[in-house]
Amino acid sequence: MEEPGGLHFDEHGLIPTVVQDAATGQVLTLAYMNRESLAKTLETGLVHFWSRSRGQLWQKGETSGHIQHVCEIRFDCDGDTLLVLANQVGAACHTGERSCFFRRLPESPHLSSPPHAEGIFGKVYDVILDRKQGSGHESYVRSLYDRGQDQVLKKVVEEAAEVALASKNGRPEEIIHEMADLWFHTLVALGWHDLPPERIFQELQRRFGVSGLRPRQAPPKPGISEQTA
Repeated sequence: MEEPGGLHFDEHGLIPTVVQDAATGQVLTLAYMNRESLAKTLETGLVHFWSRSRGQLWQKGETSGHIQHVCEIRFDCDGDTLLVLANQVGAACHTGERSCFFRRLPESPHLSSPPHAEGIFGKVYDVILDRKQGSGHESYVRSLYDRGQDQVLKKVVEEAAEVALASKNGRPEEIIHEMADLWFHTLVALGWHDLPPERIFQELQRRFGVSGLRPRQAPPKPGISEQTA
């Protein structure tokens, strides 16, 4: 049966739905919507699915708080699959992983792909949060947090100075090493505030294509539309 807008639900009234991080492009999860859950998603701006096992409507993150704010909904050329671009709060997977697609098949010599920068930042940040929460063993990150915010920020400043010196020396390997240290410690600083790196990617995406010579405008405050601001 063809739906208004060109959508095709299957014989059970369902349509597979892929949720993708709007800022990084990371695929977060795959679930199913029916007409009711799609309507609820459009009405609230929060992702709702239909549970095939429980036979009921459910809001993603309703109990965990790991909700998904919808930015855009697309559908494929056949109209039988939805793609939701969303801003993810916390982890998308019930295991605590950022994405449900965190497991890999055994490596093959015929498959080769470089790691994406966003993925590396996310993985490192997840480890930092794990250490922050004190997962049963001592760590460098845990020691920084235990010594307080001033120590966390001091390391950012120190590593920034090391990057400047490495750049002045003009040695590429030294620059790479010191820059990696700086980026790591900025992630530690973000972790202090529980701000995921995706928030930075979103801000960079917002600025993309805007001249740096123009006065920078702050993003609109949450809950206030541009029309009412």
